[in-house]
Amino acid sequence: MPEITDFATLIFIVAGGFALAVLSTKVTDRIPVPAPALFLVTAAVVSDLWPRLYDHVPIRAVERVAVIALVVILFNGGIDIGLRRLRASLVPVLSLGLAGTFATAAGIALFAHVVLDMSWTLAGLIGAALAPTDPAVMFSVLGRREIAGRSGTTLEGEAGMNDPAGIALMIGMIELATTEHATLLVVVREFAVEMAVGAAFGLAGARLLVPALARARLPSESLYAVLALVLAFVLYGATSLAHGSGFLAVFLAGLVVGDARLPYKSAIERFHGSLAGLAELVVFLALGATVRLADLGTRDWIEGVALVVVLAVAIRPLVVVVTLAGVGVSRAEKAFIAFSGLKGAVPVLLAAFAIIGGVPDAQRIYGLVFIAVLVSVAGQGTLVPAVARRLRIPMHLPDRLPWELSVRVGREPTGAHEHRVATGSRADGTPLRDLPIGDDAWVTLVVRDGDALQPEPDLALRAGDRVLILADPGGPGDLRGTFSER
Repeated sequence: MPEITDFATLIFIVAGGFALAVLSTKVTDRIPVPAPALFLVTAAVVSDLWPRLYDHVPIRAVERVAVIALVVILFNGGIDIGLRRLRASLVPVLSLGLAGTFATAAGIALFAHVVLDMSWTLAGLIGAALAPTDPAVMFSVLGRREIAGRSGTTLEGEAGMNDPAGIALMIGMIELATTEHATLLVVVREFAVEMAVGAAFGLAGARLLVPALARARLPSESLYAVLALVLAFVLYGATSLAHGSGFLAVFLAGLVVGDARLPYKSAIERFHGSLAGLAELVVFLALGATVRLADLGTRDWIEGVALVVVLAVAIRPLVVVVTLAGVGVSRAEKAFIAFSGLKGAVPVLLAAFAIIGGVPDAQRIYGLVFIAVLVSVAGQGTLVPAVARRLRIPMHLPDRLPWELSVRVGREPTGAHEHRVATGSRADGTPLRDLPIGDDAWVTLVVRDGDALQPEPDLALRAGDRVLILADPGGPGDLRGTFSER
């Protein structure tokens, strides 16, 4: 049948393209270019070489793909961070994610109006689009690396927090640009409602989602991960119908799930991690296919690059200094946070909102934002490891451990504790016999550089070691202070 042949050809081309895209990430092992940059550029080049691709990729369909991908990425990002880890950096995350979003948008709008001679409305829309950092890029660049101190958690938490804030701000700006006699109060009202409702639904949804996963008795292990994903989308849909930020809701729910003790937790984490990687690939390929590089003029490139440069060297550092004033973050960490505010899929998605909303000059906004994102991901993203070394921010890629050792039990193992030895912690350099774990607990396994070591009493722990401790219920107490940084 011709229909089957045509569909098989389409599957072959699309699947082959995705396979090549996945395999191309091996390039990042040799060339320090973030994978999202490769996906974005590749799709844009292909859309130029094959115009039919550009003609057959409607912006509304790409917008929906991006929304689905961001729900997956934000939920997984929340799971990876966890509420306990976020609490240590909550003040800088909220400062940058909320106040910083407004301040960044205002700074970009001022530059675009005064220097680039744009109208206040157009400048405000570009400012709202470029204000948020991007979770797909941040989790891709930072998520595979272990960063000492609070800067890594702050950047990942900010990406999860200010994307909902940026989206709420953009929705208000679009209403301002398309509604006659509207004022800035519309933007403030829209932002307040979106964030308040999103936070309320997210926290309330997490209180329902975690017990549902803990008490479900499903016939297959894989269904627990599927149920978690489906419930995350239910939460997004319900929050959006209530005029709240569904993105904020799923991110907050992911934070709670990340710290919850759940059956088949490792299966849930693996599934969502893999799905987030696929979502990252899909969203950047889809967004790249909506732009034809040949349609971008010299003026567009000059203005787009200027926006990124001014944002990176002036606006973002100033916002970080102001919003993190009085917060216990070192100067080096502030400098690293200032440099690493990468742009990505969310700004392009916000520019797509402007096109769908019928905003005047929306195509110009979309082109400028695409250029700015491309320069930010390929330029700043590539330099992040080098900047971390220059600022002496400890950053390293953890060892890839493809083999897993696990033991399954029928009831929750309340006495099992896993810890990672942090540099400079009390456990760093301490023999196992001297660990303050009491007489009712014992070390069962030490993993170092990917190898399992026999826990001999004379074995001195090192930074990076993973230690598994078994204890009677009620002991050995909270040992996080022993294994974490002083």
